[in-house]
Amino acid sequence: MSNLVIRAATEADIGAITAIYAHAVRFGTASFEIEPPDEAEMARRLGNLAGFPYLIAELDGRVRGYAYAGPYRMRVAYRYTLEDSIYIAPEFHRRGIGRVLLGRLITQSAERGFRQMVAVIGDSAQVASIALHRAAGFRMVGTLEAVGHKFDRWLDTVLMQRPIGDQRTGDR
Repeated sequence: MSNLVIRAATEADIGAITAIYAHAVRFGTASFEIEPPDEAEMARRLGNLAGFPYLIAELDGRVRGYAYAGPYRMRVAYRYTLEDSIYIAPEFHRRGIGRVLLGRLITQSAERGFRQMVAVIGDSAQVASIALHRAAGFRMVGTLEAVGHKFDRWLDTVLMQRPIGDQRTGDR
């Protein structure tokens, strides 16, 4: 994958982002959304994450995946903690794109002064996502059992966490 390019997402990427996410919503349990959002909604979500890392993985000049970090929770006390999301086009799973995206996401988040990253992984059967996060230094912190219902079954949510940035000081 020497021609893999990681770059900041732009409005021009919305179509590809929407298509990748729509597949994940329709056929997977990584997202607990039931209906895929349209391009206008995905553009709004991108705009809401201004100031946070939102990355595109391009291979052979085409968007093959994306990842972003956004607020873990909206209350001000959580302002130094992020939640990550990674989505890869289905035909490019298990090629290392997620690993590269997550690594860059962690680096950029630390450079922006954030201190913790939380992975909220939909479905405890998402073993590839759990392994990816574990390999990136995340540790398992809990499982919320049967909190989502999709595809006529109850789904768990796995919580993983990783420190990022400078942990030696009490300030940001």
